[in-house]
Amino acid sequence: MYSRQQLASDLRFLGVAPGDVVMVHASVRAVGEVAGGPDQIHLALKDALADDGTLLMYASCPSYVDDVGRGHLTAAEEAEILEKLPAFDPHTARSARDNGALVELLRTWPDSTVNTHVARFVAWGRHREHLFSSQPWDYAFGHGSVLERFLDLDGKVLLLGCDHDTVTFLHYVEHVANLPGKRIARFKVAVSENGRRVWRDMEEVDTADAGAHPNWPDRFFARLVDSYLVDAGNAGGTVGDARSWLFPARGLRAFVQPLMERQARDPSAAAGVREMGEGSDR
Repeated sequence: MYSRQQLASDLRFLGVAPGDVVMVHASVRAVGEVAGGPDQIHLALKDALADDGTLLMYASCPSYVDDVGRGHLTAAEEAEILEKLPAFDPHTARSARDNGALVELLRTWPDSTVNTHVARFVAWGRHREHLFSSQPWDYAFGHGSVLERFLDLDGKVLLLGCDHDTVTFLHYVEHVANLPGKRIARFKVAVSENGRRVWRDMEEVDTADAGAHPNWPDRFFARLVDSYLVDAGNAGGTVGDARSWLFPARGLRAFVQPLMERQARDPSAAAGVREMGEGSDR
């Protein structure tokens, strides 16, 4: 069993420092048993970041909120959603279950803030108001977004025992990179306007499973992240039981954007971009 103090010490040893701006992807189960329950994980992160630090996680939205119009539901399913789904309330709606338990624990903890958009993030700390100071409705992961301000703040990404295919920051790179043939998703979202539910059109570079480009191979994000970690000589460390990595968003973008742009031109380019489990010595 791990204490909050032990986890904070592990995080500091990994490189989390007071004043950092850190975006976390985490598996609570991977960390192991924690005295006081899983809330102690985000509290340990706050201890390591101190009062000048900032913690960011991606919450997204519950099922069906941004599904109408994407093309993966039947006409009958879409009709039922259009009839029954309530307007999205960013302040009360649960986080997407696929994003793990920790983000929902953070979202519901005092002093956490969310941006009022279905591309919803949760923030705590010094820069939370700046991160959420503006939000484009369309292309919500690109220019002018939370992720761009995170990058401008020299943000770091923390992978805490999680799948490396889940790094949300890479959607920013997809939005701003020169990728001829990008997939654009157009869909509808139920929002409240003047007390009435309204279905509002939205679009983005496709963040769904099909990927932003037809040339993206399976688990492309994990391949990009792991190739970057190997190239940077980043061996990671352990937080509790969780194998973990901390790295700068700027460094990740500089490494992966040319690879994305090359892959968009040449579908065979990813042959040398591998996950750590695919022939790596790590």
